[in-house]
Amino acid sequence: MVGGEAFLVVGLGCLAAVAGAVIAVVALSRARRQREAPVPPPASVDPFQTGDTDALRGDPRALKPGDIVEIRTKSYAVRGTLKFTEGDWGWAEHLLDDAAGGKVWLSVEEDPDLELVLWHEVPSATVTPGAPTVDFDGRRYTRDEGGHARYTATGTTGLNPTGTVRYEDYAAPDGALLSFESYGDSGKWEVGRGEKLHRAEVLIYPQAG
Repeated sequence: MVGGEAFLVVGLGCLAAVAGAVIAVVALSRARRQREAPVPPPASVDPFQTGDTDALRGDPRALKPGDIVEIRTKSYAVRGTLKFTEGDWGWAEHLLDDAAGGKVWLSVEEDPDLELVLWHEVPSATVTPGAPTVDFDGRRYTRDEGGHARYTATGTTGLNPTGTVRYEDYAAPDGALLSFESYGDSGKWEVGRGEKLHRAEVLIYPQAG
């Protein structure tokens, strides 16, 4: 019995050694295959595909006096900027002029999407706000919103550096806009006719400083 038990122990030891060797060979082979497996190249990324076009066309939210703006291939210089605040809400209006001396305003607002509107002053207008609808130049406009805001002016705007404004905004079914603004205590309404711009229609050339 002693000899048989010794033989059994030796046999089991040999089997354990063989099993260990097999496991080691399998592990070594697997590790070698992992090292030799080809590493896929990193996916190419377009640095300008960021979900918006500001990287290519300039950021309208950062517009300031001295910048150049191209709207529908026509170039303007930013003469002055008005920053408005009403509670937690804010927007900007920029006075632009072209080489021929023509003047327009560009408003920049996020509500919540970015909205760009090109405004033309209508000094000859005799209409006033207040009614639910206003008829002007062959269109009927419906009141959209109104309120009071504070502003800060930089550059050349024709206004004091700070002040208040009362505004009334109207919109027509075809998308045309009509705006009324009264600054300070003047009681005089300034009328502007507006049209929304597509983001691709506006190209900005920021100036240093």
